[in-house]
Amino acid sequence: MAFFLRRPFAVPSALRQVPKTANTARFFHNSPFKPSQSKPLGPATSSIFAKSRQTFQNAFRRTYMQPTYGAAQGGNLTQRLLYGAAIVGGTILATNMIFNRETREDGGMAPYERSYLNETFMHTGLGIAIIGIAARAMHMNGWSYRLMAMNPWLVAGLGLVGSIGTMYGTYYTSPDNYLAKYGLWTAFNVTQAALLSPLMFMHPALLARAGLYTVGMMGSIAFVGATAKQDKYLYLGAPLLAGVTIVALSGLAPLVLPATATRTLMWSEKIWLYGGLAVFGGFTLYDVQKVLHHSRMAQRGLIRRDVVNESISLELDFINIFIRMVQILAMQRNNRK
Repeated sequence: MAFFLRRPFAVPSALRQVPKTANTARFFHNSPFKPSQSKPLGPATSSIFAKSRQTFQNAFRRTYMQPTYGAAQGGNLTQRLLYGAAIVGGTILATNMIFNRETREDGGMAPYERSYLNETFMHTGLGIAIIGIAARAMHMNGWSYRLMAMNPWLVAGLGLVGSIGTMYGTYYTSPDNYLAKYGLWTAFNVTQAALLSPLMFMHPALLARAGLYTVGMMGSIAFVGATAKQDKYLYLGAPLLAGVTIVALSGLAPLVLPATATRTLMWSEKIWLYGGLAVFGGFTLYDVQKVLHHSRMAQRGLIRRDVVNESISLELDFINIFIRMVQILAMQRNNRK
């Protein structure tokens, strides 16, 4: 149930805000898009894709927020890199000082734990790479447009069925069944890519910045979890489950509330964005400690060694944090216009 609540709802909630356009670019209020088999791609099709991209970007612009007008101040690449490195380094130092004032007293991480954690991180990175490459390929083939043409409830329903089905299929497949295990894991990643492919309508620089910030945030929190005392943060499981329930409900608010309920939508958006960052940052801390706990159990022969299952939790944390980073950066960019 926890993973059911942790599915990212940003794409269907954003799609809900898409207005109707011309008949040549009908969206989820009408019948799904059916590609023509007789006419080649031309200026009309390019215009439809341009409108789809603009419409998806406008979905991140909240009308109840007052835009501020001012010239965008930019610096050179070196200054931005140094600024980003200072933020990441300061975050790691601050979180370590706040959360890990009492460090481990057992001589540090054992070799088996380190190996288990490193393999989990390797599979997490590989899964995220599969999601990114597959999402880009689907976007180039027109899947993003077809997904936006669907009903948002249909997208959410099919997405949940596909995600949960492949996820639990991966969980309950033995690590000894190598082909089936990695096949289901790949299917899980491709399912996430299909749901996230409309994000490719956003500017590549914005996506790159969101990815960098997500890696920095998760990296610093993972460092805290890896260097903390054993099982220090495992108690966070129940509070985080309650928090993610609230965040998930706030993410569904744009699908059920009228557009006139601006104040309620504003607060639900804040809970979805900033509350979600806090909750899934906590989940990252919890999941890293859970990986180390499972490694000790696997070393004693109590459970099977299965780094593929461990990586799925961290992938979901990354996806949820990344989506919120994209939304925050997109809103900031729109407010500067």
